[in-house]
Amino acid sequence: MDENAIHQWLIECFGPIQGEVAWTQISQLPEEVRTQLMSQDSSKLPKPQEVQALMQAFSAGGLNTVGDMQRTVAEGPINVKLATSIALQQANDDSSQRTVAAQDGQAVRSAMSEANLWLDTACSFDPAPGEPQVLTRAGWVEGTVDAWAKFAAPVAQSMSEALSAVLSERLGGALDGEIAGVFAGPVPLPLPEGMKDPVKLIKLLGNTSYAMQLGHAAGDLSHEVRGSFDQGVALLKNPAGALIAQNAVEYAKELDIEQGEVLAFLALQEVAHARLFADVAWLMPRFEALIGKYARGVDIDLDAVEEQLRDADTMNPESIAGAVNLTKVGIPDTPEQKEAMAGLENLLALVEGWVDCVTWKAGMAHIPHIEQLREMLRRERAVGGPAERTFESLIGMQLRPKRMREAAALWESIGGTEGAEARDAKWGHPDLLPKLQGDDAAIAAANATDVTSTGAAPAAGGKAIESSAKEPTIDWDAELSKLLGEESGDGAGDNSGGDNSGDSDASGNSGDDKPTV
Repeated sequence: MDENAIHQWLIECFGPIQGEVAWTQISQLPEEVRTQLMSQDSSKLPKPQEVQALMQAFSAGGLNTVGDMQRTVAEGPINVKLATSIALQQANDDSSQRTVAAQDGQAVRSAMSEANLWLDTACSFDPAPGEPQVLTRAGWVEGTVDAWAKFAAPVAQSMSEALSAVLSERLGGALDGEIAGVFAGPVPLPLPEGMKDPVKLIKLLGNTSYAMQLGHAAGDLSHEVRGSFDQGVALLKNPAGALIAQNAVEYAKELDIEQGEVLAFLALQEVAHARLFADVAWLMPRFEALIGKYARGVDIDLDAVEEQLRDADTMNPESIAGAVNLTKVGIPDTPEQKEAMAGLENLLALVEGWVDCVTWKAGMAHIPHIEQLREMLRRERAVGGPAERTFESLIGMQLRPKRMREAAALWESIGGTEGAEARDAKWGHPDLLPKLQGDDAAIAAANATDVTSTGAAPAAGGKAIESSAKEPTIDWDAELSKLLGEESGDGAGDNSGGDNSGDSDASGNSGDDKPTV
């Protein structure tokens, strides 16, 4: 690396004054360290704009002073301010509109207003209180990031405890004493007094790394989601829901279908969800309880965490990111998690199936291509959309409405035989919900510790539940996933794709000098 190149890069990143200070620090490093730094490829340095954006995010995240850092560690496992700042940077990138265009806003509002009128004839639930919103990508981030942080907090707490346990119990004297600095790219940054305790430092880095993951996930989602209920759960505080105007309009332009039809279909999906969640008071608390049960059951492989942290001389923020990544350090699902997952998948399928049913009934007379739009949405859900990827990376959960078609057919059958009012009345209590074929067997199998080769598993009352082999059914969404090449072992939910056995490197750092993290 040319010295002039690194000198200029520092100035572009940190400005003329701080850049010269950083260059002076490098100039005062021992010769062997300088040689190592200068041997790096300058083309791999981050762009100055990226460095500046990260510094702005850290400043907005309350990481300006030692006191700020200590408060961040004490306040909880996720720095929500930092996550929000990073997500907003992505949501407000060059491709994003900072305000809703007048024409787009009017089209979306008109579609949502009409959708509510159409739904009056298709379901017995009243419109959700309030007015549906028309949001920018940044508005969606600001309205939903707190909900994401709430869902992810139990896992982040487990990660923080695992990091502390590895340092205090597993690494022994490898990190005794104090940490001198953090190796951040080409520049060793000295740590201020008060943050040199290894346990405090690792907690701060873990807190920060998880917040950065959450922020990037929410920022990516802001470019993809079209409505506030795309995740299948209520995330906004506004019960009436919202459409992200830019994303909805761009989605409509991608299809060979008239824009008004596409917006009408998306609006029907959104306001149908809003009516259901607003009228069924127990529904969102039930989702939160099941997600919390799954997240609290996440078990961390301390051997895998130790592998990420052992070599303190070369430890950097990327190492900490690996140590809080469930795809690397999570242990496969426990029986309790499998039970929670079975409950989540069934409840999500019933919600999405009901919405699909009433959307079709309300829109069939108004949207000529509703069948095509309906099928496209089903396929998107089958192969995994933004919601599934986010839950998977943050909580280790593969959350997919795998039985949406079956649930929609069930709701349509009930509505056809008993009427819309009787159909919707089944949401009055969880015990009144219709059963998808094999529900009990799936939950019993999740609880079972030893399932026989015939497929029978002991139920809660002690009876064996018969395998459904006599009446086989085809999960068309699962088959579609296979055709599209999806690997069932990918993702953090099962961790079958990686070896987390945790064979530790016995050559831990035991040098006398203060290590650079």
